Amino acid sequence: MKKSELIIRSNSNDIDFALLKDGKLIELHKEEESKNIAVGDIFLTKVGKVLTGLNASFVNVGAKKDGFLHYHDLGPQLRSMQKFLKLVSAGKLKDYSLKDFPFEKDINKDGVITEVVKPGQNILVQIVKEPISTKGPRLSAELSIAGRYMVLMPFSDRVSVSQKITDNKEKTRLKRLVKSIKPKGFGIILRTVAKDKKVAELDKDLQNSLKQWENLCKALPQNTKLPLKVLSEVNRTSSILRDVLNESFVGIHVNDETLYEEIKAYLNQIAPDKTSIVKLYQSKVPIFQKFGVDRQIKTSFGKTVSMSTGAYLIIEHTEALHVIDVNSGNRSNKAKTQQDTALQVNLIAASEVARQLQLRDMGGIIVVDFIDMHSAEDRKKLFEHLKEEMSFDRTKHKILPPSRFGLVQITRQRVREEVNIKTREVDPNKNGEVEAPILLIDKIERELNTLIGKDLYKDITLHAHPFIVAYLTKGIFSSYQIKWFWRYKKWIKIIPRDAFQYLKYHFDLTKK
Repeated sequence: MKKSELIIRSNSNDIDFALLKDGKLIELHKEEESKNIAVGDIFLTKVGKVLTGLNASFVNVGAKKDGFLHYHDLGPQLRSMQKFLKLVSAGKLKDYSLKDFPFEKDINKDGVITEVVKPGQNILVQIVKEPISTKGPRLSAELSIAGRYMVLMPFSDRVSVSQKITDNKEKTRLKRLVKSIKPKGFGIILRTVAKDKKVAELDKDLQNSLKQWENLCKALPQNTKLPLKVLSEVNRTSSILRDVLNESFVGIHVNDETLYEEIKAYLNQIAPDKTSIVKLYQSKVPIFQKFGVDRQIKTSFGKTVSMSTGAYLIIEHTEALHVIDVNSGNRSNKAKTQQDTALQVNLIAASEVARQLQLRDMGGIIVVDFIDMHSAEDRKKLFEHLKEEMSFDRTKHKILPPSRFGLVQITRQRVREEVNIKTREVDPNKNGEVEAPILLIDKIERELNTLIGKDLYKDITLHAHPFIVAYLTKGIFSSYQIKWFWRYKKWIKIIPRDAFQYLKYHFDLTKK
């Protein structure tokens, strides 16, 4: 099993989270104090303009643009929820358990929105998609409260299990346990992490979620200015720990003492056996630098993404979709045939594509142009490998098999803005912006790897801009030049050239 670590960097206004697997960055998140809307938040508000043509309504939840609430997101139990809301807000109902609450008839599955909601009517809605680009948030009136092992759904009665739990015996066991503890009037969806858990653990999680429901109901006012947030998704720190923590975690490193204590207290509630892996980071070296996160951010968020074999991805974005092109580059070919090379590069690229989608939180339609493969068997191997690599992605997604042209289409749920990190820096020659030095170094290393692999050259000399040379030779025992010597058993001479532009470099080669 791969070892996971969570690195948490706390600044004055926000908190950054980096999730590593075997030292490799796979997720990056940010919690901003100024952000007042997040997926999972529940608001009491009023129905705004109702549009029959769209079968939807616009609802104000305090964002710059009104949220969008479609008829299919109202939930079948809307009438029951509206009745409950009216009684609680008027102070006529003090029992929030729903065990004796008389439910109304479900709304028509294919009905019209004007039949069930009216402008100005009070309604409880939940954020299911944050504002993205020019669009307001996407809303749902079918409420859910996420816990560690389960999702609690008021005004429902269904019990279901995550599709990622494939063992039918385990599914049956979990359903049986949950039905024995489930209160009337609530539905439950068991999450993947509920696998193999005992009834006591499940019940503890259920009671925590029921307490949140009770707090939500207590927050419903009789008269106040709307919209009003009545239940916040737990803070980003807790939600990440709740969603990603599993047996593979070996360390949670945080650089802020207050946050360190909060995390330990939260883990003591949801996973007491994991409190020992929380470590307070106190070194003078910045925490993201110490764990190699800064370097991975620089090399992972550009238009070009390098892979260890010399192959690379080109990632382009449009308003409608994302396009990823797989290139073999100057890869040293050790495969017997061109077809074997294509398969090997595509398998490596598939792993990196899965990582990039998760890391950048790319959503919508993604088209990946893999290297052409004429063998149906090879295309199947690629498809199965990509599905396996993306099975660790918690975001809902669907993958179609490769076409004969090597194109793979992926849809991935988009619930928040894509993570976009600036990877370009000011050109020291004052010519605008250029790639960060680390990206150029990766390019140099790819070419050097190819030259060494050919085993044709006695001497290799690199000519580059003085700033790049200084970057490559910095550190007596830890410079790139020394690392190359130990890796290739060959001394690469590096010469500064004042006449070179910042990104220009050149290899001089002497044949054997």
